[in-house]
Amino acid sequence: MINSTSPKNYAKALAEIAKDNVMSYEDIKHNLDTVILILQSSSELQMTLENTAISNSAKIDIINEVFKNQINDKIINFLKILVNKSKFNELPLIIDEFNKILDNVNNIKRVEVVSAVQLTEDQKNKITEKLKNKLNKNIIAEWIEQPEIIGGLIIKIEDDVIDASLKKKLENLEITL
Repeated sequence: MINSTSPKNYAKALAEIAKDNVMSYEDIKHNLDTVILILQSSSELQMTLENTAISNSAKIDIINEVFKNQINDKIINFLKILVNKSKFNELPLIIDEFNKILDNVNNIKRVEVVSAVQLTEDQKNKITEKLKNKLNKNIIAEWIEQPEIIGGLIIKIEDDVIDASLKKKLENLEITL
């Protein structure tokens, strides 16, 4: 089982690199995106780096060879730390946590908006603007169509859900009656 605080702590360590002006947040994100692309292009590489039967020194040699001239030395060293601490398998979770930190730095809130029908750009802009004003954050919305909600919207902001769907209203009416 993965320790849930571990990815957060490693993400904070990455953020410290930016806070210390060694690299910008965006450069770190770009480097991490490059790492993920390389790993996705070779499942064998990813399995090797996560395999506990392979020595850490062999994994570090592989990291040096694969990622040199691809990413910043600071990120290469970070990957080596993950290997030495047997945390390389947590890299996707660490990147997710780093992206949350980056969103916070950039005053961004990610939301999911579910509608029964496809919304027009004007409707999307109005919803985004209202959320921006309400949350005092820049909004990045993921737009999802689910005809089964019949009408209205469901807005998910982290763990909060605003269910203004017609389906929910009908369910509430049924309970009331």
